[in-house]
Amino acid sequence: MLTGWFLWFILFWVVFLLVMMSIGGFFMFRKFLKRLPKEDGKSELDWQEYYIEQTRHLWSEKEKELLEDLVRPVPELFRDVARQKIAGKIGELALQEKANRITEDLVVRGYILATPKRDHKFLMKALREKQIDFTKYEHLLAKKS
Repeated sequence: MLTGWFLWFILFWVVFLLVMMSIGGFFMFRKFLKRLPKEDGKSELDWQEYYIEQTRHLWSEKEKELLEDLVRPVPELFRDVARQKIAGKIGELALQEKANRITEDLVVRGYILATPKRDHKFLMKALREKQIDFTKYEHLLAKKS
């Protein structure tokens, strides 16, 4: 029979593995749900890719750099996902408004709308650092809160 420190080691290892598999399963399940088709036959990620592809030619270097600066605080592991989500929202706004090019205004509005409300403090800090006046976007912040 197991006794002493080895028993505690085995129990700790079992709990550790269960927790890690649960965390990994949670994120895999979220990704799976985003890939499921909605009523229109396209998934959330399909629409995101569509908006990015349709507006790729509208981006200038200045707006690409602004987007990169805005996603820089995101941990590197999640940065690509954040960049894609924000660019998709910006593309959606550009197509809705039939914009000729992506502007700073579209980038900031897309950034606000694509960012979860729990991250709005970091969002406002990033906009302040870039010296972007976000007072005209406060209605978007209030809408999501």
